[in-house]
Amino acid sequence: MNGGGGGAAPVVRLSGVGLRYGATQALAGIDLDIPAGRMVGLIGPDGVGKSSLMSLVAGARAVQQGRVEVLGGDMAERRHREASCPHIAYMPQGLGKNLYPTLSVEENLQFFGRLFGHDAAERRRRIDDLTRATGLYPFLARPAGKLSGGMKQKLGLCCALIHDPELLILDEPTTGVDPLARSQFWALIARIRRGRPGMSVIVATAYMDEAERFDWLVAMNAGRVLATGTPRELHARTGTDNLEAAFIALLPEEARRGHRAVEVPPLADEADAQIAIEARGLTMRFGDFTAVDQVSFRIRRGEIFGFLGSNGCGKSTTMKMLTGLLPASEGEAWLFGHKVDARDIDTRRRVGYMSQAFSLYSELTVRQNLVLHARLFNVAVADIDARVAEMSARFSLDAVLDSLPDQLPLGVRQRLSLAVAMVHKPELLILDEPTSGVDPVARDNFWRLMIDLARKDHVTIFISTHFMNEAERCDRISLMHAGRVLVSESPAELVRQRGAESLEAAFIAYLEEAGAQGEQAAEPADEAAPPVAEPAPESARRPAAFSPARALSYSQREAMELMRDPVRGTLALLGSLILLLIMGFGITLDVENLDFAVLDRDQSTLSQNYVLNLAGSRYFTERAPIADYADMDRRMRAGELSLALEIPPGFGRDLLRGQPVQIAAWIDGAMPQRAETAQGYVAGMHQTWLADMARIRLGAEAGAGAASIETRYRYNPDVRSLPAIVPAVIPLLLLMIPAMLTALAVVREKELGSILNLYVTPVTRAEFLIGKQLPYVALGMLNFLLMVVLAVVLFGVPVKGDFLSLALATLIYVLFATGFGLFASTFTRSQIAAMFVAILGTMLPAVQFAGLLNPVSSLEGMGRAIGEIHPASHMLTISRGVFTKALALPDLHGAFWAMALAVPVIIGLSIALLRKQER
Repeated sequence: MNGGGGGAAPVVRLSGVGLRYGATQALAGIDLDIPAGRMVGLIGPDGVGKSSLMSLVAGARAVQQGRVEVLGGDMAERRHREASCPHIAYMPQGLGKNLYPTLSVEENLQFFGRLFGHDAAERRRRIDDLTRATGLYPFLARPAGKLSGGMKQKLGLCCALIHDPELLILDEPTTGVDPLARSQFWALIARIRRGRPGMSVIVATAYMDEAERFDWLVAMNAGRVLATGTPRELHARTGTDNLEAAFIALLPEEARRGHRAVEVPPLADEADAQIAIEARGLTMRFGDFTAVDQVSFRIRRGEIFGFLGSNGCGKSTTMKMLTGLLPASEGEAWLFGHKVDARDIDTRRRVGYMSQAFSLYSELTVRQNLVLHARLFNVAVADIDARVAEMSARFSLDAVLDSLPDQLPLGVRQRLSLAVAMVHKPELLILDEPTSGVDPVARDNFWRLMIDLARKDHVTIFISTHFMNEAERCDRISLMHAGRVLVSESPAELVRQRGAESLEAAFIAYLEEAGAQGEQAAEPADEAAPPVAEPAPESARRPAAFSPARALSYSQREAMELMRDPVRGTLALLGSLILLLIMGFGITLDVENLDFAVLDRDQSTLSQNYVLNLAGSRYFTERAPIADYADMDRRMRAGELSLALEIPPGFGRDLLRGQPVQIAAWIDGAMPQRAETAQGYVAGMHQTWLADMARIRLGAEAGAGAASIETRYRYNPDVRSLPAIVPAVIPLLLLMIPAMLTALAVVREKELGSILNLYVTPVTRAEFLIGKQLPYVALGMLNFLLMVVLAVVLFGVPVKGDFLSLALATLIYVLFATGFGLFASTFTRSQIAAMFVAILGTMLPAVQFAGLLNPVSSLEGMGRAIGEIHPASHMLTISRGVFTKALALPDLHGAFWAMALAVPVIIGLSIALLRKQER
């Protein structure tokens, strides 16, 4: 389909484009030319392929099938993507999805300015121009996460325009914002286009009234293009006067079969009508933030009551307070005359709740979901089958009863959610944006079901929505802003009171009266276009192979986010120290102060002397004597004794006569290593005591010979565990904590969606990963210094060797550790998975194969190979050598080289595996 444009080359050309997500066909056979220099709208409900098509055009997603040409080149070629990237701006779907919530407005804009190569003076000029034009200048210091929805979208637009793009791509930029912010956003776009007439704009929107103002439209459904043309051409083609009706007319016959306009019978005016919901002064606070402020209203039984407002204005919170899911901070609410109480199950059974997001069990079939919720609401077992049959017939679910919810179209899933909410036949139905993203036909069908429930079954319906044409179908509506209800009245009465042309215009008037304008630009909407920054030199716009400035921009941003996140900051600074304390004192090979007791059947001077020989050492602590075998068995079972000795009758007499004597020793073998050590202690002290007795009493030297062996322990004369364990635990923690933090930092961007900034900006994979890595390298070195201080001061383990050699080794080692975190992040998509891979991938080789407990030389096979090449083995050698053996770099250069070689390998592997596009 050709966009026309007087023969000018299209800004985007799609030929045979297809895209699949697993078994789902997102786009199929798209042939489309999008004209340059115009505002082009993609219209259609969620799931028809609009976002997929835009991500292909922006270069954020890899081309699977067909050809995508943007700005005169093929987006499947990496060289063209890199060359065109500085000329394309992409603002993804979702409020502030390309922003960083802990960074201020200024810091977000500075970050994007650095990514596109602007120097400090140019960034300052562009930021001032853009924020003055959008009204954000007074809020430069405000964190992006604390902006209203409309202001977030304006900031996202400023970030997209910081580099003067030729093509601006906006994916549903006004979804979830109030009508006032929406109208101001489009006025801003119009002013910008007047200042940059050559700029092409592609917009996806779910609001058909917005699409009326676009130059050219692409109607999409089920991954295919239905029609293209100007709004006037589509109206003429379909014989309709609004785009929603035009879109329905363009749908295939099977998709619109049976569709008819929604008619709402008037609500009967009954003087004695029962009040279904009453709220008085409802207030909800989350810390210092007031989400809902003094909300009051009354809703009659059988009334359809609409709740309108932007995302974050308090609609969902109010609904949860009315159902008892959230206790109100102040105020009261009644349902059918009963005060709302989360513990009042009988009242809650009279309420059905359908949440904003699909919240049913995807692993259960439609039938099983209905049965489960019927049981949860205590529907009588004998009535469940009939109730399920009734719901499936009423909501047209008979054909899909044995299907899984994930296999159903969005409109059918919404009908299922409504059926589940109605399965226990509630008298009140609370629906939180139930038709968001649903196509117009399914939305009208959904409304007919709700009207039927309200008028025939007298079910009270409390519904929130963003769509003004839906709000016009309600009996009454409340307009909500910043936690407050501005007004409650019938739609027609609101329009009449304000003297407005439409309900949206009336809503805007109420918002302006409430002071919502205070957040917006000080300039009037019809002011001249904002100043246009001069394009950057072509050398600045051409991506370099590696830009230290872009890498440092990511480092600076990561450091700021880390300092403002108390959880990650605490883990980064104190995690290693806390673990060192636990492991330093908890992991010990010292076997000392073993509790022992004696069953002395001799009671002679020699037997008592024998016992004193053990009790006087630091290895054993004597406890009360053993009375008999039963007493010994009971105390060893209870863990009171680690060693029990039995001295036989006649022990002293036989020893003096030179006759052989035997002493029984029972050792607790629950911990084999400790039991073997205790056995060696007992045997050694036994032999020493016998030798002393022979020398003192018999005047003989036991075992005297021509030579004797005297044992001396070097480096650790007292053979204590701490001088061995602490230097080994420090490398273990320097491997695990930095790897985990680095992996989380990258995967967090995937979860939040800000990874798109890597896909659609000139930053390279190396710049992104190294920029993310550097703050954690610095943190690792800081943790190293703190752990060394702790080792020296608290554990009493001095650094005997060259500290600078140890610090250099640590720097190389931390580079590897953070590199491993980057590697783990390349194939994980959630923070939990990244943490698991980082911990498992560092702890397992470090503990089992690196010589922490057993020498690498004692390992065999694959374990020996891992131990020989893994940097943890070499860092353990260096750490123990510097701490206990007074070694320096010349003594350890082999271990240094082995670690140094591992760093470029792991970082290079991470860069190679990281994707610059979604697949």
